[in-house]
Amino acid sequence: MAEKTYHEQERNKCILELRILQSELPKFLKDYFRGIEYSTAPRTQIAYATDLKTFFEYIKDTNSMYKNTDIHDIDLGILSRLNAQDIEEYLDYLKLYTKNGHELANDERAIKRKLSALRSMYHYYHKNRIIKENPVTQVDLPKIHKKQIIRLDDEEVGELLNVVESGEHLTKKQSECHDKLKVRDTAILTLLLGTGIRVSECVGINLDDVDYINDRIKIVRKGGYESFVYYGEEVRQALLDYMEERDEIEPMKGHENALFLSSQRRRITVRSIELLVKKYASTVTGKHITPHKLRSTYGTNLYKETGDIYLVADVLGHSDVNTTRKHYAELEEDRKKKFKDAVTLRHKDNQF
Repeated sequence: MAEKTYHEQERNKCILELRILQSELPKFLKDYFRGIEYSTAPRTQIAYATDLKTFFEYIKDTNSMYKNTDIHDIDLGILSRLNAQDIEEYLDYLKLYTKNGHELANDERAIKRKLSALRSMYHYYHKNRIIKENPVTQVDLPKIHKKQIIRLDDEEVGELLNVVESGEHLTKKQSECHDKLKVRDTAILTLLLGTGIRVSECVGINLDDVDYINDRIKIVRKGGYESFVYYGEEVRQALLDYMEERDEIEPMKGHENALFLSSQRRRITVRSIELLVKKYASTVTGKHITPHKLRSTYGTNLYKETGDIYLVADVLGHSDVNTTRKHYAELEEDRKKKFKDAVTLRHKDNQF
């Protein structure tokens, strides 16, 4: 039997994780999760299950009818017993509550995500005429306050790559393994900054996904579909430099085809890349830089160079251009201001 690919392994992990979560949820929700299985990404299903668990824990704690009922045994009738006001009270509860002695809080984005889980669940049962009313449609989504895009400026990008190559400003402990990993780390950071791919997409790249003839890499996008991203000369050179080292490494069994390997000769993990980005970025800026912020940096630079929001959306793998427009709205405003005098109504030669 052929070995499972990285993405198949990740999918199987999601399936097992979702099964565990479902065992902690009301039994009737199994129909719901089967119903959304092929229209919703595995990670989204897990997020919904996690948020629905919070919801039903709230129901058990606050509704006297279910005080002595195990969450797994809560019946479908609960959905018909709740109204819009009940849902709004739950959202208010989410702002600040205590669980297992710990105080928990949710901002408007987290509350919106939890409401989205309820919307999805109620929509399924209402669409299939299992319940007559859908009170969640009467509840407004929380207003999300815009956040400033955190990204590296051009000078910081240069400094970051210099630090990766030189090891300057690293602590003594960090410097110990720097020489061994600097070529790999340079390739990873150059790739993230030069293509805007997600960290999960970077981790999943196999050796045979890189096409050095056409300067492109095949990646598996967030929704599970395959796509090609193209890279420039700097990325190409960083990858070739790394491949000279990679060819000399004997990977652990099951990791032979992984492009980027850890120091243990296994496929590098998302967490490892997050930590190496944090390590290097902290030496050049006080900003909270994550792999996703490197993606934002690339998207910003691409938009500044092209002014084409549709191209940016396509390259970043956004299924909806409005997602891209939302992220780069500030830059669009800057472009509008820049060209405010582009059209002249009366030329001097025509004035009397």
